Amino acid sequence: MAKVAFIGLGVMGYPMAGHLARKSHDVCVYNRSGEKAAAWVKAHGGRAAPTPATAAEGADIVFACVGNDDDLRSITMGSEGAFAGMKTGAIFVDHTTASADVARELHTEATRNALCFIDAPVSGGQAGAENGALTVMCGGGASEYAIVEPVIAAYAKSCRLMGPVGAGQLTKMVNQICIAGLVEALAEGLHFARKAGLDANAVVDVISKGAAQSWQMENRSATMIGGKFDFGFAVDWMRKDLAICLAEARRNGAHLPVTALVDQFYSEVQKHGGGRFDTSSLIKRLDD
Repeated sequence: MAKVAFIGLGVMGYPMAGHLARKSHDVCVYNRSGEKAAAWVKAHGGRAAPTPATAAEGADIVFACVGNDDDLRSITMGSEGAFAGMKTGAIFVDHTTASADVARELHTEATRNALCFIDAPVSGGQAGAENGALTVMCGGGASEYAIVEPVIAAYAKSCRLMGPVGAGQLTKMVNQICIAGLVEALAEGLHFARKAGLDANAVVDVISKGAAQSWQMENRSATMIGGKFDFGFAVDWMRKDLAICLAEARRNGAHLPVTALVDQFYSEVQKHGGGRFDTSSLIKRLDD
């Protein structure tokens, strides 16, 4: 059993922290909305703190899952940030999907304060968080990773150290690049099937047994065919992630023509009021 803090109780963080409590870890939570933190304590026990710094006091590991680079800086830095409250040698594990640059920046700041830092973005969406079946890709030192990996196992089906700090975020970028292309291909395929007069559900049943099979096809084709787009990761969040991917590509020289195009397609979905639709809503811009 570890003494841990969890900062950020959104759709991902709330169930992730819950899994830690169910594994009998001593959990203290912080959330920008105090009502959400109070509701978590009522459901899972543990304690809530008024600031990230007080949540982190005495913790062996401090987990965070917030929105973006600036959110991450706000809950780590300054007199009320988690770094100010953490004890010497404690480990900060960041589950936010953020830039590799901010991971390296916070690693430097953590090291200056005799702390450890691991970037550990996750894949699997809200359902993965709720079911304790996330995939976690980590960047950091091997010794601190060995400490946190069995604790992360409370909500992960897979966890792997990918390299030094920043490698976790870079791996998550690869994940998002692949998803973007797959969702657009599935949207175009289903759109084509309908225009060709085929039974789209029957088409999926057949081709999902072959080389075209993917997680997106297995989990999103039926809802895409049904025009239902309230099943997970939102377009607004995906555009935030793709912006990180494209910015990193400009720095490292990678060519991402399909990713850039799909990002623009998602901007069309946003312009038509679909920012909170899930990412499979790409088909909507083809069918409308």
